[in-house]
Amino acid sequence: MRLNGVDDRLERHQYPTTSEELIAAHGNATVELADGTERLGDVLERFGDQTFDDADDVFTTLRAGVCHRGVGRRFYSDRDPTTDDDDGPSPVSF
Repeated sequence: MRLNGVDDRLERHQYPTTSEELIAAHGNATVELADGTERLGDVLERFGDQTFDDADDVFTTLRAGVCHRGVGRRFYSDRDPTTDDDDGPSPVSF
């Protein structure tokens, strides 16, 4: 996820603040995802009314709240080891 300069704007914002105030001030800003973009306001609206003490709180919420386009290949994991007795999944070449 890239914040496209939104991070600077969020760091300069007056804290503590509410999600409503952030949406009013920066809601139309877009964040760049692995597969497209999303409005900052859309991400924050998913969590309802919140109060943020600082910009780090907002960044944590944004990372947790981006839609599925922000995670790359959905349901993919290269962390599932197979045992010696298990054939495991068939290899697929991309």
